[in-house]
Amino acid sequence: MTQQIRVLIADDHPIVRQGLGVVLAAQPDMELVAEATDGQEAVDLVQKTQPDVIVMDLVMPVKDGLTAIKEIDQLHLSARILVLTSFPDDNNVFDAIKAGAMGFLLKDSPPEYLLEAIRTVHQGESALHPSIARKLVEEIKSPTDLPLAEEPLTPRELDVLKCLARGQSNREIATELSISTRTVTTHVRNILDKLHLANRTQAALYAREKGLT
Repeated sequence: MTQQIRVLIADDHPIVRQGLGVVLAAQPDMELVAEATDGQEAVDLVQKTQPDVIVMDLVMPVKDGLTAIKEIDQLHLSARILVLTSFPDDNNVFDAIKAGAMGFLLKDSPPEYLLEAIRTVHQGESALHPSIARKLVEEIKSPTDLPLAEEPLTPRELDVLKCLARGQSNREIATELSISTRTVTTHVRNILDKLHLANRTQAALYAREKGLT
């Protein structure tokens, strides 16, 4: 029997939740375990249901999706987050990736794109809509005016950076380096701060450019 991917949907529009539910119900390898109508409910339900993948809207009442992503990241759970948004030019895209989102998809994408993205992030890989991928590439190519921090990366931070270059998740890095996911999160933030980078993708490209892979 195929192991099912447990999915939680967080969106304040009933018609979106219903439509996604219908799509997921037709998949033998997926199970809809919960629906959240706002960011706070999403955080609460994630703790209760322990989903594998969270399909998250960014614009929601009570608590927005970005705040919810940050709080879920602090819970150090194994759930992977896929953002489903109507706004590819939303500046929160970079913040959400930095906070832990592994994928971005537009709401007008075909259902098969959504299903592929859910399976992709569940495997620990990034899934980006082409328009959002282009936006990220442009951001990465933009030179920063900030100098590198005077404090160099520690040996352990270099180890984490090498793992980021291989596209590993925080949990995978924690397992490889025999440290906690909380410690990995701290190292990643220190790396981004010291190198003046906006997200994990930039950190991975930086590592590759420096020959750290």
